[in-house]
Parts: sequence; structure tokens; C-alpha cells
Amino acid sequence: MKKYLLLLALLLSLSCLEAQNLRTPSPSTAQSIKQEFGLGSIELSYSRPNVKGRNIFGDLVPFGAVWRTGANSATTLTFTDEVIIGGTKIAAGKYGLLSIPGASEWTMIITKQTDVTSPSAYQQSMDVARFTVPTVSLPFSIESFMILFDKVRSNELELMICWDQTMVSFPIKADIDTKIMAQIDNLINNDNRPYYNAAMYYMDNGKDLGKAASWLEEATKQTPNAYWVWYQKARCLSMLGKKVEAKTASAKSLELAKAAKNPDYVTLNEKLQASLK
Repeated sequence: MKKYLLLLALLLSLSCLEAQNLRTPSPSTAQSIKQEFGLGSIELSYSRPNVKGRNIFGDLVPFGAVWRTGANSATTLTFTDEVIIGGTKIAAGKYGLLSIPGASEWTMIITKQTDVTSPSAYQQSMDVARFTVPTVSLPFSIESFMILFDKVRSNELELMICWDQTMVSFPIKADIDTKIMAQIDNLINNDNRPYYNAAMYYMDNGKDLGKAASWLEEATKQTPNAYWVWYQKARCLSMLGKKVEAKTASAKSLELAKAAKNPDYVTLNEKLQASLK
């Protein structure tokens, strides 16, 4: 009998313990976003409160006070490489993202503090970058607070903050050109020469098209059946105004694309050839 009573007591205690550890969904869910950028990446972590019929900016989130830019835990940004924000170079590492909302503009703060959840914890001496951005009034309401990356290019993207009917944004830049040009200068003289990738970088970034065309010529020798290389060669020659050579390269790309049954490059070449008439 004693054994049964002990077992019952144990089961009851376990049941109480389970009730005490009850898990329920967070009212402000966490989100992490990892974005490839430049030669590395940016990782964003923040929590997403909801409007729930409340007055947000100037009320729930007061004007003129430091805000953690989200809910629950601190909002953070982690950079694998150096970036430029608000005109300031910021070394690779993890930082806090804070803001001071206002009616017509916000003060954005990148700080070494990664655990600020209340205004009293903020130390201005730990600022890495501090700048202002104008607010934009949205013609619709966004229920869940949102931070996202937009207009992502090789060396610049836009970080956008949206909630209710307010949006602010600022650019994050990366000075990758110096690093890439150094890589090209080094690798182009090695045995495994990256002619295609080097040419594409030149074409996409407004550099010497003549050199890009010569590299694409070498790339077609490296991979003679690569229809995408022949297409980029045709496109580069077209940009140089060499229509006859461009048509010849495009015709080769079209032939290879048809053989490979790639309809995308068939269409691209047909459009390119139509533009060369």
C-alpha cells in the first residue's frame, strides 16, 4: 500500500511540475534573417510585436525615447565583414540596433551594446554610429512589426523598418571593389584563370568592357559548350557596339542552348538578336 501511495505522490508531483513548465506561444514572435551581402553576410535578430488595435508611434512607442526597435529581447545585427552605415565604417562583429522614433524622423543607433531592452540600460558612449532618417507614411497598416532587407545589390542594400503606417529605412554599404579587383589581378595570372567571373564583374560594375570581352573570348575557349558564356560574350560585344560579332556569338549561344534544351537562354538570345537588327 505504501508503494502505491508513493507512486501516486510521484505522479502528482510530476503532473504539477509539467503544469508549472507550460509553454505557450510568445505574443511577440522572434525572427532571425541571414542575408548574403558583399563577400559575407548580415544576420538580423529581433522580435515582432503586433498592433492589436493600439496607437503605436507617439503612444505605445513614445517619441523622443530610446527604443529597442522591437519587443522582448534586444534587436541585433551581426556583420561578417566591414560595412558602412550612416557614413561610418563598422568592423565585422555583433551590434545592437536601437532607435529614437520621432514624428517626422528617427535617430538610428548602432551600438556595441547587444542587450539593451530598456532606455535606462542605454549608454550613448557605446555608440558606433548615430544618424537620422526621415519617416514615410504608408497608405496601409502593417500589423506585425517588420524589419527586412530590400534593394539588395552586390555592394549595398536597404534595411527597412515597418510597423503600423510608418516606415523608415537606411542603406548599408560594403566596399568590396578593392578586394575583388585585388583577387582578379592575382587570380587572372594563375593557371586556373577565372575569365568568366572576372568579365561578369567588369560588366556589372561599369568597368573596362574591352577587357571583359577579351576575357569572355578566353572563357569560351575554356568551356566551348557553355551557352551562358557565349551569351554574355554576345551581350558584352553588343554593349561595345560590335553588332556583327555580337550576332555571331549569340547564334552560337542559341545553337548550344537548343541542344541543351534550355528555353531560358533560347529566349534571351532571340531577344538579343532582335535588338541587334
